[in-house]
Amino acid sequence: MNKKIGQQFERLDEVYGKELKIFLEYKKPYELLIATILSAQCTDRRVNEVTKDLFVKYPTLQSFADADLRELEQDIKTCGFFNMKAKHIKEAAKKLISDFGGEVPSDIDELTSLPGVGRKTANVVRTHIFLIPSIVVDTHVKRVSGRLGWTKETDPEKIEYDLMKKIPKERWCLINQDLINLGRSICHARKADCENCFMTDICPKCGVKS
Repeated sequence: MNKKIGQQFERLDEVYGKELKIFLEYKKPYELLIATILSAQCTDRRVNEVTKDLFVKYPTLQSFADADLRELEQDIKTCGFFNMKAKHIKEAAKKLISDFGGEVPSDIDELTSLPGVGRKTANVVRTHIFLIPSIVVDTHVKRVSGRLGWTKETDPEKIEYDLMKKIPKERWCLINQDLINLGRSICHARKADCENCFMTDICPKCGVKS
């Protein structure tokens, strides 16, 4: 790890601390999986509003597997892309029951074999359920890691592997929430608030819009 990234880590720790947190609300491992599927192109706040009632209406994995697809679509409609997400949730629940005994697996290949589960969703589960060091490349991590000079890649999977080479493994889980926090509060997609950013003096793209 180079000196510049080390300085950036220290600054992030000062502001955000070192406690691992999760923005999505859940009680059971499969609930986090479902919530993360719902979070695609949707805010965590909206997902939490939907799952508050959703997990009451469907209290077990089997209830999701048995759900009426059209009804499930309406239950999650405000999360967007509800047709596809409902289908993925129902089919993922079925596969978890048939192939994994109703348990959420920790293996990345097994997780990504589930309908609607890509590397991002799989790594969220691995990070927060199994505490397996993983890098979750969502839109914030993609944008902010590039602006901080950590990667020049643009493909999420290539970014993930690039960051894995440059960032110490013990930092992988924590860096996800650091970059998400920074991206949501300051380093916005349309225009970063560089004037009020605590990383200004050690950010190579300070003032750059892209």
